[in-house]
Amino acid sequence: MSVIAGFVVPHPPMIVPKVGRGSEKQVQDTIDAYMEVARQIGELKPDTILISSPHATMYTDYFCISSGSRGVGSFARFDAPEVSFDEKYDEEFIEALEKTVYEADFPAGTMGDRNKELDHGVMVPLYFIEKFYKDFKLVRIGLSGLDLTDHYRMGKFIESVSLSLGRRTVYVASGDLSHKLQEYGPYGFAPAGPEYDKRIMDVLKRGAFGEMLEFDEDFCDRAAECGHRSFVMMAGAFDKRAVESEVYCHQDVTGVGYGVASFYAKGRDESRNFLDKYLEERTRLMDEKRATEDEYVQLARTTVESYVREGKLPDVTTLKGSELLNKRAGAFVSIHKNGRLRGCIGTILPVRENLAQEIIHNAVSAATQDPRFEPITGGELDALDIKVDELMPPEDIASPDELDVKRYGVIVTNGMRRGLLLPDLEGVDTVEQQIDIARQKAGIGSHEKLKLQRFEVIRHY
Repeated sequence: MSVIAGFVVPHPPMIVPKVGRGSEKQVQDTIDAYMEVARQIGELKPDTILISSPHATMYTDYFCISSGSRGVGSFARFDAPEVSFDEKYDEEFIEALEKTVYEADFPAGTMGDRNKELDHGVMVPLYFIEKFYKDFKLVRIGLSGLDLTDHYRMGKFIESVSLSLGRRTVYVASGDLSHKLQEYGPYGFAPAGPEYDKRIMDVLKRGAFGEMLEFDEDFCDRAAECGHRSFVMMAGAFDKRAVESEVYCHQDVTGVGYGVASFYAKGRDESRNFLDKYLEERTRLMDEKRATEDEYVQLARTTVESYVREGKLPDVTTLKGSELLNKRAGAFVSIHKNGRLRGCIGTILPVRENLAQEIIHNAVSAATQDPRFEPITGGELDALDIKVDELMPPEDIASPDELDVKRYGVIVTNGMRRGLLLPDLEGVDTVEQQIDIARQKAGIGSHEKLKLQRFEVIRHY
């Protein structure tokens, strides 16, 4: 057998009556839909239920698979300790999955499974499923900070193992949608919130799994969703297979999106090779982008690729006659991957002999020394967007009234502490936001005095 069906479900603890204590009635449609898919899972009688959860052990560069023979947990932290679970793990499946990813040199396994207790992203689905069916073994897997394509690949490994073991496997993709749907919600409102929910529910309805890979990760962050990677991993388990999809419910009355959907495998369909298609298109777009980049960005990209692959810096003598060798300026190199910042390092004023050297050294730092991120690897190079900001000399200003977030960057200073924010950044819409972020970067308290400077940039793409 194989992964015979998949289900997208939310995991708000409040829909468990002992936790909600009546408040769950406001999302009764979600509960009814949950009961329906749980009933379907019971009818399928799976050998193994695999649940991917955003609240399981999570690493930035590794998928953590449940270890040991059993998983236990309760809703004690939600004041309902009497709702508890003691689940048998499918140790043979886990062992085979770990062997498969090891042989593929893929970053996943049971190493680092610190939290032996079941999380609510797993327990909420189990609460409903076990009303109808208990004769199964569990596999629990966390998400990661890796690329969406890696989550899809993880799903493909899951299907491969299920097939090789002859398991009747049901995949439960646990995940809430946006947490920014209403002003009164837990995270307030953001325009990206309802846009995310509308897009993902449409994708789920059509079973258009390839489109999940096209969601910009910065957009997902602004929507404050917690399930997208879980859904993508499930999609990978159905690679090159037709599915019959059905959406049962979508609610946003709590300010958080809850979606319930099912997907039944319906045989091979080679045209649904979504990962292959996505990577081919990404390569085509990157080739087009490289062809239009100016020499500033070309130098930054060549530097990153040469340093990451070979540990070497480019030969600046090949730039003979370039203006990069004849001017000095501060420069920031910003690297993004799938819409998400991957590294950004720069200099406010020139510290190298020319702008070429400024870009080269800052490109290396952005790729390998930004303390917020792991160093960029060779496998990421074809997915990187790079830009270079050439900084004009900063000028002192008397007040925030002299700033404009689209035109000017800001430098805030207090003694030896200094923070900078570039102009025209996604999500920075007001001068107050701009100053506040720069202040935080510098470690300057909101009550401390600031010296303000502004600067303009020439942005190179």
